[in-house]
Amino acid sequence: MTTTNETARPKDRTVLFNRILYGTFTALAVYFLATHRIAEAMSNLGVALIFDPFDQKIMWNKRPAYQQIWLIVHLSILLGLIGIMVFLHFYKA
Repeated sequence: MTTTNETARPKDRTVLFNRILYGTFTALAVYFLATHRIAEAMSNLGVALIFDPFDQKIMWNKRPAYQQIWLIVHLSILLGLIGIMVFLHFYKA
């Protein structure tokens, strides 16, 4: 006879799912940057931020400093690409 543990909860796989999608979109952004397609790189970096690679249940103030720094650097790169696109749009030679 076997016993079942009715209090067992299914594993939460959202963190793994988010890390895979975050890595995929970030890798696509790096590829597009390497091929000089700034608009596509910018959009993929923006979508990658949707899939926070860390545990989203933890509030921002309680996250470790390295996670906050990682996400702020990611956002800074994204805003830098937006700035480059605006500059190139208005100041094309």
